[in-house]
Amino acid sequence: MDKRIEIIIAGLGGQGAVLAGQILGRAAVYDGKNVVQTQSYGAEARGSAAKSELIISDGKIAFPMVRKCDVLVVMSQPALDKYVNNLKEEGILLVDTLVGDIPETRAKVYKVPATEKAEKVLGNKLYANVIMLGALVKATGITSWKAMEKAIIDSVPEKARQANLEAFKEGTKNIVM
Repeated sequence: MDKRIEIIIAGLGGQGAVLAGQILGRAAVYDGKNVVQTQSYGAEARGSAAKSELIISDGKIAFPMVRKCDVLVVMSQPALDKYVNNLKEEGILLVDTLVGDIPETRAKVYKVPATEKAEKVLGNKLYANVIMLGALVKATGITSWKAMEKAIIDSVPEKARQANLEAFKEGTKNIVM
């Protein structure tokens, strides 16, 4: 049977949820998987809801929409409130520690100090999305380290590559259950 995983990465516009989905999808392709990635965001560029949906599969993907996600990555309280019901009961929830109100769930919950570490270690909260990707890969093994590094290099401007690679490494160190 083909292995298939459905993922939603959500936050507010400007937090990089869409870019995170693009990087993750690219890494999965580099690992030889089939991927469908869609994105949506509010009319305002910053501050409105933003999400990226991915289906990663060893086999063909016949239906390109996420129905119930196996993994939910959230970077804001509004994103958690909006999408938590889309998470499978036994799924995985990765949540930035700046999100304060996590509902009771049977999902495996990982708290990631993504925004805090992005500001303290890298000097800019814009790297929180890639820190979340590091935590996601550490928690799930969904892609290889090598594929993620290549996807980051291929997805961000040259001047931001080193900081994004550091952010990814930082994310693999900072998971709290």
